[in-house]
Amino acid sequence: MPWTKNDYPDSFKNLEPDVRNKAIEIANALLREGNEEGRAISIATAKAREYVHGDSANRPKYEAKARNEDWILMKEGGERAIFKEDTKDDLLDKAKPYVNDHNGILAVYHADGSLESTLYE
Repeated sequence: MPWTKNDYPDSFKNLEPDVRNKAIEIANALLREGNEEGRAISIATAKAREYVHGDSANRPKYEAKARNEDWILMKEGGERAIFKEDTKDDLLDKAKPYVNDHNGILAVYHADGSLESTLYE
């Protein structure tokens, strides 16, 4: 199903308008080439960010991880928490829009400290 500027995947909703529009264009092209929808969304998001903002090497990196009884968002290598919440879900609700607004990359960790996933690469 082709997407439009008014009808697109939920994962595109927090993208900047320029990035979202490019992601829609790329995702539609990938679907036409026969790619699976989930894969098209993932590839399109990464390529659209790269197209609009350039190489990811210069983008800020953030970490969502457990500290004591809380979950925190920190800039990679930072010492102070940007956000602190009681649960991982509550933290991610705040962290995802913040990282998107700052065109960053978000590393999400399990409570044991192992890497769970990396978002917005």
